[in-house]
Amino acid sequence: MPAGRYAPSPSGDLHVGNLRTAVLAWLFARSSGRDFVMRVDDLDRVREGAAQRQLADLAALGLDWDGEVLWQSTRAEAHAEAVDRLGAAGLTFECFCTRREVLEAPTAPHRPPGAYPGTCRDLSEAERAERRRERPAAVRLRSQVEAWTVSDELHGEVTADVDDLVLRRGDGVPAYNLTVVLDDAHQGVDQVVRGDDLLTSAPRQAYLATLLELPVPSYAHVPLALNTDGARLAKRDGAVTLAELRERGVDVLSMIGASLGFTGAGPQDWLTEFDPERLPRDPWVVDPPE
Repeated sequence: MPAGRYAPSPSGDLHVGNLRTAVLAWLFARSSGRDFVMRVDDLDRVREGAAQRQLADLAALGLDWDGEVLWQSTRAEAHAEAVDRLGAAGLTFECFCTRREVLEAPTAPHRPPGAYPGTCRDLSEAERAERRRERPAAVRLRSQVEAWTVSDELHGEVTADVDDLVLRRGDGVPAYNLTVVLDDAHQGVDQVVRGDDLLTSAPRQAYLATLLELPVPSYAHVPLALNTDGARLAKRDGAVTLAELRERGVDVLSMIGASLGFTGAGPQDWLTEFDPERLPRDPWVVDPPE
């Protein structure tokens, strides 16, 4: 059964912008007859108890999901096997650059700022051996293209840069761009709905899926929630989580529904109103109560 999904990282409680994106992912899936599956991306920045609170908050909003929650940390063998497969095909190389070195390195005029400049792509074996004595190597994809195009339900055709993206970090943790591709395919996800801050990541993930002979999902990147200063909403902006807002008497479902132009009481009612063509295209500016 094809599916949509929501895949939070358990680094803390979900804020109302995260909850709104989860609602939209659920609506996209349920309105199209798909299953809706849940994954906890627990490979990095895990705060004790956060995942359980996140799942409880989603259920409290009236969202349900099919099957068991997938914990990404249980997929280590599959992640490692994919890196090995790409390596055996000559599509990886060791990289010893720090994030700062990549950001500070000059890039070609036609590449966006921060694109990997190829520093370690063609090191000799002797050079690699010398670098290994200084720091552990990350594994990067040896990309065969400079850009890739995907189709997004809200943004149309999107073409973005594809550099030699990291597949496994120097500390051995598989990178997001790899795990999201593998785990979506594993869960039967053929529809990815998420914040539009990840829009330019979709082409590189679609390209990687193609290399791994996995299906490329459809995409819908929805507007983010911002604070009144125009920055991404965050915990420091005050009462922004479900528990905090309810404590102040805020009806969070009404708040989310109004931001999307819905009049019903909750997700089940919103299914009858849901039309992707009518969704707001601008960011949602949230002004939490003091």
